[in-house]
Amino acid sequence: METSNVIENEKNPYAYLDRDHFTSEKYKIEVRGLPKYYGIGEFKKLLNDKLDLQSCKVKPPRKGSSWLYVCFRSEECRQRAITSINGILWKNNKLTAQVAKPAPDPFVKRKLEEESSLNKRLKTDTDNSNCSPMDRIKFITTPLWNMPYSDQLEFKQKEMKSILIKIGQQMLTESKTLTEWINSQKKLYDGLPCKLQNILSADVTEAYRNKCEFTVGKDSEQSKIMIGFRLSTYASGSTAVGPIDDLCHIPENMKIAIKILETFIRESNLEPFNPVDHSGYWRQVTARTTRANHLMLIVGIHPQTLNNNELDMLKSQLKIFFETGKGVDAHVTSLYFQTIDKKSIGGESSDTLYHINGTEYIEETLLGMKFRVSPQAFFQVNTLGAEVLYKAAIDLAEPTMDTTLLDVCCGTGTIGLCFSKYCGEVLGVEIIPDAIQDAKENAIKNEIKNCEFFVGKAEDILLPVIQRTTKSNITAIVDPPRAGLHQKALLTLRKSKKLNRLVYISCDPRAAMRNLIDLARPSSKQYLGEPLVPIKAIAVDMFPHTKHCELILCLERLSKAMK
Repeated sequence: METSNVIENEKNPYAYLDRDHFTSEKYKIEVRGLPKYYGIGEFKKLLNDKLDLQSCKVKPPRKGSSWLYVCFRSEECRQRAITSINGILWKNNKLTAQVAKPAPDPFVKRKLEEESSLNKRLKTDTDNSNCSPMDRIKFITTPLWNMPYSDQLEFKQKEMKSILIKIGQQMLTESKTLTEWINSQKKLYDGLPCKLQNILSADVTEAYRNKCEFTVGKDSEQSKIMIGFRLSTYASGSTAVGPIDDLCHIPENMKIAIKILETFIRESNLEPFNPVDHSGYWRQVTARTTRANHLMLIVGIHPQTLNNNELDMLKSQLKIFFETGKGVDAHVTSLYFQTIDKKSIGGESSDTLYHINGTEYIEETLLGMKFRVSPQAFFQVNTLGAEVLYKAAIDLAEPTMDTTLLDVCCGTGTIGLCFSKYCGEVLGVEIIPDAIQDAKENAIKNEIKNCEFFVGKAEDILLPVIQRTTKSNITAIVDPPRAGLHQKALLTLRKSKKLNRLVYISCDPRAAMRNLIDLARPSSKQYLGEPLVPIKAIAVDMFPHTKHCELILCLERLSKAMK
């Protein structure tokens, strides 16, 4: 009977709506009649602040759309929203609201499309549908693996140049007061808004990743449990996992540990988590390693109906496996067990991390200093590349003993601590408490006394942190998540009178473009303080054999940049 239900679910793109786990598609409404110009942030304030509707997600079909979807956590919340929104006037527009149809499960939808067209090919984002699973994994994770490295650097330098040109063009479009300055810069730097130095890279370009997050699943034949990377996206109609054996960017000791862990999972008699029907247990494994051959494994599982005694037994078995069993040869120095539960309808998550063996953290060396790294703390994934990156950032920032370095999104404090001997003081801000604890311990470990670290959202605590500075000028270094810096944090930096220079490190310069445009906007009621404009930039290849590249931009106040 259970088998027939699974097959039925795989044929029904709306079966997910009947499961217990929360999905934003369950309680969705469609709001129409929106004004021509509005901001999503403004609309969320209308919903949650003024109308107190407690929406969990707002999903416009496209930018500037006159209608959008709003999702809630219960039918009661949805009905109250429809009643509250229908007929309300907002920005001189009358809004309407009605129940919206849920979207079909993209995985099941794709499967049905393939069956109807008799097309069983596995689709990936690259043109490699006829390749073996191993080659597909290469193209997905390291798409430049078969390109000579010198050509990779040339390719990335051109990409960074193209991005800078777009940044300059966008600045001209949105900040007319910059026209004269940008045009003069373009004449000096071959069409760029600032000088772009030659791309930098570390000497080692193979086996450089010190952290990987692997998926536990089944191979392309769905016959064997495997720990590796997805062969395609869920929406493309595949949940298959491919092997990591031949991937050039993963260290050998990490590969060995993962292969050994596969045997434990296969012998556990627990199935991998199935993202189609949310059955199964083993979900993911995070591996972190260091130059001193420390190795941390974080083994993640969906507990399903396992009780505490059964989970404790599993933890004990995992500990024994790596301590005295078949896993001894993996040389795991820090072992964690993590329960990863899907959020419930109430929005609560029961994810928990358990330390079960070895040290609670691993230790890495960077620019002659030692850093401890906790399981969930951010640390650059390429240690040798990070040394090149930080040296370049120091050169661009040109700090002095009269400089306070404001390290925004500081992680475990690596950037700030590396800067510490070149400036008067370092103030670091980070949202993850464990990372801040690591940063403080790292300062003590390296006998550095001019650094302070503060935990909280940058947008909430930047202002009081800035007010603590004892120096006459501030240089901010910003290394935000891929999506960029929160707007409130950006505005706080702009209006800080002591801040004259900002070094922006981006792992995705296209995503950071909005931040850079906003920093350069003319002064206004919203954008207080003089514009910050780019004066020089340099790319650092932190991710050999991939298309990704870090870009460091040094920004200065416009009046100073024009001198």
